[in-house]
Amino acid sequence: MNVTQPSEQAISFAVWERPQMRQALAGRDIATVYLLLQRVGISQRRIAALTGQSQSEISEILNGRQVMAYDVLVRIADGLGVPRGYMGLAYDDGTHLVAVPAPGGHDDDLDEDEQVRRLLAHAAQVTIGAAVACADDWRRPLARVDTPTPGRIGDAEVDQVESVTRSLRALDYRYGGGVCRDAVVAQLTWSQALLRASCSERVGRRLHRALADQHNLAGWTSFDVGLHVAARRHLARALEQAKHAGDSSLAANILYRMGRVHLHLKRVEDALRFFQLGQICAQDASCELTVALLCANEAWAYALLGDERLATKSISRARDEFNRASTDEAPGWVRFFTEADLMAASGMTYLGLAEADARHLPRAAELLSGSVRRREPEMARSKVFELIGLATVRLLLGETDDGLADGREAVELITQIRSVRTIDRLAPLEAAAAARPDSADARDLRRRIAELRAV
Repeated sequence: MNVTQPSEQAISFAVWERPQMRQALAGRDIATVYLLLQRVGISQRRIAALTGQSQSEISEILNGRQVMAYDVLVRIADGLGVPRGYMGLAYDDGTHLVAVPAPGGHDDDLDEDEQVRRLLAHAAQVTIGAAVACADDWRRPLARVDTPTPGRIGDAEVDQVESVTRSLRALDYRYGGGVCRDAVVAQLTWSQALLRASCSERVGRRLHRALADQHNLAGWTSFDVGLHVAARRHLARALEQAKHAGDSSLAANILYRMGRVHLHLKRVEDALRFFQLGQICAQDASCELTVALLCANEAWAYALLGDERLATKSISRARDEFNRASTDEAPGWVRFFTEADLMAASGMTYLGLAEADARHLPRAAELLSGSVRRREPEMARSKVFELIGLATVRLLLGETDDGLADGREAVELITQIRSVRTIDRLAPLEAAAAARPDSADARDLRRRIAELRAV
């Protein structure tokens, strides 16, 4: 009998978010799924234990046997911990292809009286215990039915789109894009359908702006889980909608996010161009807070390019613009940029400059420490990034105990959110810990980072 210890049961969410794995899951290519799992150290024995299959079945699948049966696909998804929607087994665009009628014999072709009669009979059987429950039926999704859209819309419908975006953005800040991306994309289906409704010119402009921000969030959450192609597509659509709505402030925010995508991918010169385009829009909108945001990120890009003069010039301008800004009057999509965020961007700028001149490290430590102290639980992902930077700086300064403590806190927080991006950003911290080979705590931190990055 295979016995898998509880500590071995869970596979990190990050493995399901990587683009190659998402593609295999979407195509229900189980052989590739198993192959990718093996590449990150998940053995055939462990796959078998999680899915309830024999190792011989696993081998047959790896050798080309296709998995077509719905119940087997569900068992594999649930056993491995794959979100069912990733395999078209939940309430998504592909669900109706595999859906079966729900217990009780509901059928849209029946007249209403017959539907009600069947439902009442089924309810009576379930209530008195005459119906035999079948757990397998519960796993099968109901047929997809699109929510009808109104023929004419007003401010109330646009208010709803904006409210949903605000709520989902709060989830993204606190728990990462992996928690809410699918919800954002699903909500876009409804929101975009509103474009078919009639409305006044003013409401139409508001709707385009609300759609732009929803695509903006869809792009950002896609980026957070490693879906960079999808991120670019959503952000491109967001920019088009924002410009059509005549909202330069939102356009600037979208360009900032385009820049951050490419900064993360180490396409620093491309990122810099996006930040500079964003500044043009932010200045047109007379939004000092957005200008400060873009200048701070421009400084980080200059630092990574080794240009100390332009980096410090941009940081100084970011501070000046921030001091002039009124957060209460700023649009919702940029209000996240607080004193903590300015300190964090400044700290990362000095950390970047420290690659050429270690004298910048103490200033980086001071700024990143200040940003970490100011973080509330609602901005958990931001705190993770800043802890990673602070831990790296402190290890480079020789403050080993403090650096390792910050590193452990960052790793612990990463396990509580769903963000591939945070795992990608661990590489410099792992390298800094590797420079302490004689420290058992440093070796333990490296092991924990390696486990996160492996899957």
